[in-house]
Amino acid sequence: MSKLIRITLAKRGVSCVAELLEKEAPRTSAAVWEALGRGDLGGDAQHAKYARNEVYTMVPRFGDEIGYENTTVTPIPGDVVYFSFSGGMLDQSFKADQNIDHLPGVIDLAIFYGRNNLLLNGDVGWVPGNVYATIVEGLDVMAEACHDVWRSGSVGERLVYSRLTGSSGTD
Repeated sequence: MSKLIRITLAKRGVSCVAELLEKEAPRTSAAVWEALGRGDLGGDAQHAKYARNEVYTMVPRFGDEIGYENTTVTPIPGDVVYFSFSGGMLDQSFKADQNIDHLPGVIDLAIFYGRNNLLLNGDVGWVPGNVYATIVEGLDVMAEACHDVWRSGSVGERLVYSRLTGSSGTD
């Protein structure tokens, strides 16, 4: 049975379901699944400035450094992507705004909801991410809500990842 996660924009009350890509990204899938076993992961939702159709949240590091697997710099709609950033990679004002400036590094958990994404940051260059899940249910409504984050703003919005009850490996 597949392992499924729920991804929610809490303020907007919209969720989608993603299936972990255990064959394509075994280390990343396992790390996220294990972390979700200890509770939900989430934080302030942000809409990407550079990548285009991306909504993400930053969370404290969990587990060992994974490295690259199933990487992309051109995510497609429905991709769920993991990025690991060292403390020195992110802009200081962004880290202060997100209240992560005291952390040695963070994990960026992102969803991509539209086409024509390019993970190229003007400050640091290419930013490859690990595609560890794909949205299998609710992409259309999540895409509308994500676009609303872009259009109306992210203030007060939280992006939350959780294990979907009843999927393989739940406790």
